[in-house]
Amino acid sequence: MNFGFTEEQELLRDQIRKFLDTKCPLTEVRKISKTKQGHSDELWGEMAELGWLGLLIPEEYGGVGLGWIDLIVLMEETGRFLYPSPLISHSLCAMALIENGNDIQKQKWLPQLASGKIIGAIALQEEDERYDSLGIQLAAEINGASVSLSGSKHYVSDVAEANLVVCACRTGTAEGDVSLVLVETAADGVTNKAATTMDATKREGVLTLDNVTVATDAVLGAVNKAWPAIERLNDCGAVAVTAEAVGAAEQALQITTNYAKERIQFDNQIGKYQSVKHPLAKMYVDIESFKSLSYFAAWNINESPEDLPRSVSLAKGYAADVLPQLGIDCLGLHGAIGYTAEYDIQLYLKRTKWIRPKFGDADYHFDRVINLGGVE
Repeated sequence: MNFGFTEEQELLRDQIRKFLDTKCPLTEVRKISKTKQGHSDELWGEMAELGWLGLLIPEEYGGVGLGWIDLIVLMEETGRFLYPSPLISHSLCAMALIENGNDIQKQKWLPQLASGKIIGAIALQEEDERYDSLGIQLAAEINGASVSLSGSKHYVSDVAEANLVVCACRTGTAEGDVSLVLVETAADGVTNKAATTMDATKREGVLTLDNVTVATDAVLGAVNKAWPAIERLNDCGAVAVTAEAVGAAEQALQITTNYAKERIQFDNQIGKYQSVKHPLAKMYVDIESFKSLSYFAAWNINESPEDLPRSVSLAKGYAADVLPQLGIDCLGLHGAIGYTAEYDIQLYLKRTKWIRPKFGDADYHFDRVINLGGVE
């Protein structure tokens, strides 16, 4: 395993950072987050032209054909700038097709995802927030050449803007009888309702399917055999969220450190006082810790899939555990002014609140590590 990024990956990082710094500084993030759709079509199109929407998609389908290490470089930077976009949802939808779709499904959908012509999403969870196969209860009844779906999926990121959603559904009575089905949001019987979120740069909602009929060729992989693929999608989603968390946390720390150097109290920079130095030092250690864990988890996606569950739970569990306090401490070190909407640090606190539960909170992931045998 190479613990360093390649020259090409560092060039990609520089390109992304320059693009976002120029095209989407925090002043623009604030504007975009107040719009109804919550992202910029213009910037989304430019990202597609640069190949970023198809990083994981093989070249034969119009993508770039890279791996997850390359993708988390992109996601670290989008997290750093709080860039509002459906990038995580879109990438996971593409991955579901790449790993589980047949040639016809790939030919039909992957080029459109790579070009940004359509936006993809995944719908795995339901209202009870369970992460086992029994948590999937959206009913799918197979009748000859068609599948009828009825039920709802909750906490679906970017559902209002998605054109294609990979839905986890129950196709049998046994515990593991679950499947993945492609659903076009324009189909009859498909509706969505936006949910209120603290972080306006991240959009979620409820996807409702009322007797929606799709052809059986919309099923990804074998019927009743999708649980391993669903677990993997959950794990990859946790890797993606943790990658964005790395960028957001590093930037929050940088903003707070700069403020500590500029703010004068009792004729000194507040950064000279131990009560300020120590929290900043702890933040740095925490970020470096879950950053290295997230890199290892991302590496495992392509190189060592059997090690992914434990490694991603260590990474996401650590991040979900420390990030909310990091956000609070960054804001607190700004004093009362940090609570005002004019200061950017409060935007990063809101992002930590979104990161904490997404694809599993700290309790879920630490319990999982114990169950997987990760604790002696």
